[in-house]
Amino acid sequence: MKKTLALIVGVIAAVTALTACGSSDNSSSSSAADVTSQTEATETAAAEEEAPTEETTTTAAAETEAAETAEPSETEEPAGEDEEDYTTGDASLDDPRNGDEIGENELLVLSFGTSFNDSRRLTIGAIEGALEEAFPEYSVRRGFTANIIIDHVNRRDGEVIDDVEAALKRAEDNGVKTLVVQPTHLMNGLEYNDLIAAVGDHADAFDKVAFGEPLLTSDDDFKRVEQAIVDWTKEYDDGKTAICFMGHGTEAESNGVYAKMQELLTADGYENYFVGTVEATPSLDDVLAAVKKGGYERVILEPLMVVAGDHAHNDMAGDEEDSWKSAFEAEGYKVECLLRGLGENEAIRQLYVEHAQAAIDSIK
Repeated sequence: MKKTLALIVGVIAAVTALTACGSSDNSSSSSAADVTSQTEATETAAAEEEAPTEETTTTAAAETEAAETAEPSETEEPAGEDEEDYTTGDASLDDPRNGDEIGENELLVLSFGTSFNDSRRLTIGAIEGALEEAFPEYSVRRGFTANIIIDHVNRRDGEVIDDVEAALKRAEDNGVKTLVVQPTHLMNGLEYNDLIAAVGDHADAFDKVAFGEPLLTSDDDFKRVEQAIVDWTKEYDDGKTAICFMGHGTEAESNGVYAKMQELLTADGYENYFVGTVEATPSLDDVLAAVKKGGYERVILEPLMVVAGDHAHNDMAGDEEDSWKSAFEAEGYKVECLLRGLGENEAIRQLYVEHAQAAIDSIK
């Protein structure tokens, strides 16, 4: 019988707690776990999620990435060869980490992905690099969940990136004995649960398997991410500026991470910091209404996403009438957009390292 991930029980508890916007520290209950125990909770948890997470592999999300998205877009078809966007950076500078000769220990970093080359290198690539530096006894490899991104990058730039199945097959073919998986996801959502199930399907091929937690899991994670984004934007905090972060959003219960982050920022006195989403609540209208009440003169916009891809460049910073930038400018605000993903922040990368360390410690 296939080995699955004992972590799932903790994941479900974490999602439930986040929905209430008051989760207790679940670093022990949902910490990375050995896959030698068996559970059917993976399929159950995935089935109960009804909408894509921040970084999802659903069909709608895939269609969305077609226009060069770093996180799920929505409904656009892949660009034709004559419409390819070659302005996202030099793909040759990115390391796809798809080599063989892995050895017995692998640290597989799984991400939704992005076709924005510079952002991919500066965010996902930087997280992978931090993990490689922290764990020299492990070979770090990459896997993306969005095949439409993989195909887009390959067609446009000739870069080959493994999808999840290809990455797991590569690990099997290379005789990996200890597999540690660290997703770059923000939350315990639909795709995170799908990844646990996918890895669980291959678990019998390895002696040990452990699964790291997403970025926002424990209360301590929230506090540290809060501090990271506040420190990152303190130069703009002049009392006259509203600092607004845009996440993706989901109809699933895991969307509660955004409200929880907003509540934390407000409770800690950062009343000019606002969190909204593209696809759920808090919405752009919610954020705009809150900013209006504060009497601010200027607005800083920044993605609350691991990468700065299509959503950041278009939904947030685009010139279209329905973009966040345009909406705030229409209300008379001076707007500045910071096109950088969370993966560029050293404190955020350190959190992923610590989550991977917990996974490794769980199977020692």
